[in-house]
Amino acid sequence: MALTDLAELLSNLSVRLDPERYVWASVSVVPEGRSPVVTVEESEGVTVVLREDDARALDLPHEFPSARITLEVHSSLEAVGLTAVFARVLADEGISANVVAGFHHDHVFVPWGRRAAALAALERLEAASRGS
Repeated sequence: MALTDLAELLSNLSVRLDPERYVWASVSVVPEGRSPVVTVEESEGVTVVLREDDARALDLPHEFPSARITLEVHSSLEAVGLTAVFARVLADEGISANVVAGFHHDHVFVPWGRRAAALAALERLEAASRGS
């Protein structure tokens, strides 16, 4: 069941670092034969987040090499405050956070070179929320 209580969400974050390296690109249509992990339709085009290897194979101009950290807690789309809390923790470390909310989990894309620091900051948040 999806959680809405902020204290319960924070104490059950269970962060997981995806080993893949992702990049961001703007395209007119989603490239055929590739599976972006994120697509967002905007008036200027379609933003896709995909594995860097896929972008290179397509010779697709891209930017923001990033790591995806998934918050394994099943957060409700109506939960209030979770994004604000973890975004503040990352901001205090000087780490940008690009957040995508899925139906089951939140996914935070952070600069590739800061992935270990971001993961550690989120693990500290979880531990503090559990009272450890």
